[in-house]
Amino acid sequence: MGCFFSKSRRKSPKKDSALPAGDESATGNDLLESSNGNQEAPKQYSWDKREKVDPKDFMLTGLKNETVGRLPGKLNGQQFVIQDCENCNIYVFDHSATITIDDCVNCRIMLGPVKGSVFFRDCKDIKCVVACQQFRTRDCKKMDVFLCCATQPIIESSTGMKFGCYQYYYPDLAFHFKDAGLSIFNNNWSNIHDFTPVSGETNWSLLPEDSVVLEYMPLPDPESEFKSVRISTEANRSIVPLTKGGRRTESDESCLFVFFAGDYTTANARKLIDETTTKGFVLIQTKEVSMRPEDVNRVFQNNAESLTEWITKGPVVALELNGDGVVEACRSIANEVFNGTKVTIRGSCYLSSLFIEDLH
Repeated sequence: MGCFFSKSRRKSPKKDSALPAGDESATGNDLLESSNGNQEAPKQYSWDKREKVDPKDFMLTGLKNETVGRLPGKLNGQQFVIQDCENCNIYVFDHSATITIDDCVNCRIMLGPVKGSVFFRDCKDIKCVVACQQFRTRDCKKMDVFLCCATQPIIESSTGMKFGCYQYYYPDLAFHFKDAGLSIFNNNWSNIHDFTPVSGETNWSLLPEDSVVLEYMPLPDPESEFKSVRISTEANRSIVPLTKGGRRTESDESCLFVFFAGDYTTANARKLIDETTTKGFVLIQTKEVSMRPEDVNRVFQNNAESLTEWITKGPVVALELNGDGVVEACRSIANEVFNGTKVTIRGSCYLSSLFIEDLH
């Protein structure tokens, strides 16, 4: 954690394992009799007992005008490849290690949580919903991406790229986030790095704030194999909180609300989001992170000593909220709703940015 966001080789000869102990001069007949009379069953290793993997189960290639993908439990953390697909609706309702998408055109793609990287190459006219540790594109054109990314997304030699905050739900999604080692609170969807910027041109932008996932990524065909998966694209049901990200805020007043580790930290954070957004306040960004004593001293300053012991209990969840009167509203909510829960509130916009951006 930073501060908080071939040539062949000759094999040496081996002794025959069937050679009787203490008699290295045994004849060929002796060996044959020993082998026939006392033949041992081959030793079983753990990898011999594993179910054989068919590479075709972990790729989609050369498809056109189809609704395809994988149901929960079909990938179980394996790598996955999508390539040479055209005008397809692709749904991956499982967690995976990495996913590469090559040479796809006019496709809608939903990817379950990916522990490592998602890499789009030479793709065009793509609409997708993606959750991953790393997101990259190279030589892509016209992509609309609803993204949850733990690190800074990178585009390279790509144009017409538009990004929005991840909004999706299916019953196993929370478990898949956990299996992939991703936090729903660590999302850098709007903090894009363009590896190949062009002077005077803009290769990426943010989708309209009122964008609806369903208008970009349709639900699976009712006759498809995915009809049994209960899906919601409504923002209030999304596993990942909907944040404003890098969009301009309407108020100069911000509030940093921090939950220290406990049994209901995630549920409490969600409750706070519901309480504050109902009152008209805006969630800017969120972060889940383990803190060091020096982080506590820098962020909480005068109150650091009383909070140091709490960081040993586990990661903190921090939420930055914005709106006129948000500080007083959060203090009121803390007293009324979270009485008995260890929280801290800061009203400095500077502190909020320092905490969210520097501790990652």
